[in-house]
Amino acid sequence: MTEEIAAIRESRLQKVQHEIDRYEHPLFEWKAQSVEKGVEVTVSLRHSGIHDDPYRFSLTAREIDGMAFEWDFQRQLYNYLHDYLVEMFTRSPQIREY
Repeated sequence: MTEEIAAIRESRLQKVQHEIDRYEHPLFEWKAQSVEKGVEVTVSLRHSGIHDDPYRFSLTAREIDGMAFEWDFQRQLYNYLHDYLVEMFTRSPQIREY
């Protein structure tokens, strides 16, 4: 990887991390890491033991570089938090018991 590409990836990671730092929640924490096609955000519960499987979603370079990044990030974070909570159900009409 060239230094220029590494610098671009680091810049994108810092941009996402800066946006993540604007959010705080008593139940969840999040972190970001650089991946080949952008940045991966990991959402997990602050207190382990209840549900220890983190939820991950990726942001593409195009999304991060877009003019509406802050709004797109918020929309995605809220959508994925919703999905993460739904995945925590241990029983619901949609879960088939065999």
